[in-house]
Amino acid sequence: MKDVKSQASKNAATGKQGGLTAEIQSRIGHQLRAMYDDVVRQGVPDRFAELIRKLDVPQTAPQVGETGDQAIKNDGRD
Repeated sequence: MKDVKSQASKNAATGKQGGLTAEIQSRIGHQLRAMYDDVVRQGVPDRFAELIRKLDVPQTAPQVGETGDQAIKNDGRD
């Protein structure tokens, strides 16, 4: 990252404007890949994996009587 700052300061000193050089883009790409690979290696925490499994299981629709009964039992004063 120090190289990126030094290149930017050189461009500012010479009055050049423009994008990043190919070398800088390549370095940024390598650093991003290294960070991404590290995140991928960490895997998914167990609690997230369990939530995903629960979402994958189809839920049955509630019965007509069940929803009405719960609304009567729980009037919001709990």
